[in-house]
Amino acid sequence: MNLRRYFIRALHRLQKGPGYTYKELLVWYCDNTNTHGPKRIIKEGPKKKLIWFFLTLLFASLVFWQWGILINTYLSYNVTSSLSIGFKTMKFPAVTVCNANPFKYSEVKHLLKELDRLIEVALERILQPTPGNSSENTSLPLDLGLWHQIPLVLIDEHNKDNPIILDIFETSQTSAGNQTSVGNQTSAGDQISADNQTSADDQTSVGNQTAAPPALANTTSEEKKYKLAVKLCSHQGSNNCTYRNFTSAAQAVTEWYILQSTSILSKVPLQERIRMGYQAEDMILACLYGAEPCNYKNFTQIYHPDHGNCYIFNWGMDEEALNSSNPGAEFGLKLILDISQQDYIPYLSSAAGARLMLHQQKSFPFLKDQGIYAMAGTETSIGVLVDELERMGYPYSDCTMNGSDVPVKNLYSQYNTSYSIQACLRSCFQNHMIEICGCGHYMFPLPEGVKYCNNEDNPGWAYCYSSLRSSIRHRQICIDSCKETCNDTQYKMTISMADWPSEASEDWIFHILSYERDMSTNVTLDRNGIIKLNIYFQEYNYRTISESAATTIVWLLSSLGGQFGFWMGGSVLCLIEFGEIIIDSLWITVINVISWCKGLKQKRAQARYPDKPPTVSELVEAHTNLGFQPEDTGTLPRDEALPPEPGTPPPNYDSLRVQPLDVLGPDSDTETE
Repeated sequence: MNLRRYFIRALHRLQKGPGYTYKELLVWYCDNTNTHGPKRIIKEGPKKKLIWFFLTLLFASLVFWQWGILINTYLSYNVTSSLSIGFKTMKFPAVTVCNANPFKYSEVKHLLKELDRLIEVALERILQPTPGNSSENTSLPLDLGLWHQIPLVLIDEHNKDNPIILDIFETSQTSAGNQTSVGNQTSAGDQISADNQTSADDQTSVGNQTAAPPALANTTSEEKKYKLAVKLCSHQGSNNCTYRNFTSAAQAVTEWYILQSTSILSKVPLQERIRMGYQAEDMILACLYGAEPCNYKNFTQIYHPDHGNCYIFNWGMDEEALNSSNPGAEFGLKLILDISQQDYIPYLSSAAGARLMLHQQKSFPFLKDQGIYAMAGTETSIGVLVDELERMGYPYSDCTMNGSDVPVKNLYSQYNTSYSIQACLRSCFQNHMIEICGCGHYMFPLPEGVKYCNNEDNPGWAYCYSSLRSSIRHRQICIDSCKETCNDTQYKMTISMADWPSEASEDWIFHILSYERDMSTNVTLDRNGIIKLNIYFQEYNYRTISESAATTIVWLLSSLGGQFGFWMGGSVLCLIEFGEIIIDSLWITVINVISWCKGLKQKRAQARYPDKPPTVSELVEAHTNLGFQPEDTGTLPRDEALPPEPGTPPPNYDSLRVQPLDVLGPDSDTETE
């Protein structure tokens, strides 16, 4: 019952409102607030009142301006980085070792036979100083169909306004047009690139002039006006072509050979490619981790498109990661590798050595980006320092914990590896390649139901791949889509090298290693194929680089309060007071609006019924006398209106009562007998 009475009173209070006007409310606030300034406005004289009004308005504006800056600073979510150094037993990193040459030449020679003959004849034609002195073997026909899929051409730039394109295996010359553009790649118009790539769409034949390609040898720097370029067309026989030229013919040959071999090897099954690579038992001759011996069985084999068979030590997929007991070379990993340099593919691998990389457990090794080379005939010592990176997540930085919030499908998840930004960027590129070119590139994993590109099934794949690789727009899309990992471990390496083995000890070392590998007393190893690696922690000190919020909610509140107190002498209670008058003013506004709406409704009702409502007597008369008609006073002129009728007193009902005879007096009007 009391609760009901309380709600009724509250409802009446809401209907009544604060009980004063806006002006009264403002005066009350200025007189009772604890904020400095408003009190002086209502208590001082006219002149001081104006001065205090201006000062109060000025300082209030400064407060709001400072608040805006502080809130904007807080919402920018800046971070500060802190560096701390710790000491603990650390997990030894995963070590991936590969051969710089992906396949044994003896195993893939039958696949690359025609390709090698083509490039050998092409190089002889390019480098011969005079026609007719070529020693090329013309008894066997060349597979020019393979050549014309991705040909090499010479660009004669003696006349820069009209360069001439010379096909190495054809006698016709082609004019490339009259326009010259500077850039990396152009694919439209009669344009010749002056830096890296040349494009020619509308080619006009000059004639079938029998002319050998000009010799690049025996020419001075002033006379050297020829560039070797790779011709890439959208499809065979098309005029929509791109010419990728290079400053050196060695670069052009390597690039051309990689494109052609990629097309050939993409059609070879994975198990066959693994068989053609370097096997662990042949490559890993000796292994020692700390004081414990190890062998090739302690390595996990994966196939890497750039380097063939790679082997990972301490990957942590099947077993627990190994801990390093102490820093120093004697507690690290020692390896002796045989890279078999004599079996390298001559036109595919121009560098000899081992490619290695240190990375986290269960992460995919991207050796092309983060790997280092170890030179043959040397002992390479690698001292490792550990940096742990801890980034703050959203909204402070755009990082991800495991890649689940990244819109790009991770194609490297088939290896059961953790997310990395390198995996995301390559997966994004491969997805664009599949979407635009209709096939996947050989160097990246494939999603289900998609095939690798090759010249037979996809004649224009190289042109599409080259255009996509040089597209800034697609590259930016991938950069915007991928995210860094919030937690990462980086290994900083200090590398030193020395010749190994020494001349005094090479005989007995090569004898022992040859016998252990081939069970032969003959020496089958030499300095050009042997590498020794020492990988160890330099010290157990590790650095942690962590991010923390530069501005917190505590900082924001204290800064807001400091500015408010400094400029206006206010506090949180002053803000509550200000909020109170805002609520009261809104309350008054609502009540005024409701009253205005009621008045508007009454005016509309009066406009619909202009006559005044009937009186009670008129209603009673109309009910008892069916012929009663009220007087129409509205038709009379205003000055001729009838005066109001005087009121009639009510009847005296006591005079109608019947009284007994004995009560009647002598003055009664009743007759006596």
